Amino acid sequence: MSLDSLKSAIPDYAKDLKLNLGSVIDNSDLPAQQLWGTVLATAIASRSPIVLRELGPEAKANLSPQAYTAARSAAAVMAMNNVFYRTRHLLSDHEYGTLRAGLRMNVIGNPGVDKVDFELWSFAVSAINGCGVCLDSHEQVLRKAGVDREVVQEAFKIASVIQALGVTLDAEAVLSE
Repeated sequence: MSLDSLKSAIPDYAKDLKLNLGSVIDNSDLPAQQLWGTVLATAIASRSPIVLRELGPEAKANLSPQAYTAARSAAAVMAMNNVFYRTRHLLSDHEYGTLRAGLRMNVIGNPGVDKVDFELWSFAVSAINGCGVCLDSHEQVLRKAGVDREVVQEAFKIASVIQALGVTLDAEAVLSE
């Protein structure tokens, strides 16, 4: 399977997903590295084996080895950070916010690719994982770096479509058994 195969696997009742998948990937204005890094990081964050199995090789083919690794690193570190910071934020005892995190996040400081790209991928993963603190933090870094709101929105559009694709195709796989 590939992007085209994924599109053909989308059931008729989710036709909008097929159209949106084509729109956010085929018609994206993002540079290839930002686009495919976002696709890969969000495919990982979607937790869908089907989506990752099909989009992973396309992402690898469209990314440098460094960008491929960095997008995977963004998904990994944000899987941890999103749970930690979302939980700390949601707890009614705000004293947790004063405690040292004590978690290693070295890759954020030295991701091996352009910092803006890594921040965009981290932002997109945070959209899937629903961490408002991380979303705000990465969005502010992106905006301070001169990234337009349209680019930021493109990242969370990709995240929303990839997540919906994973949910839909995984459900279909289970329901067709």
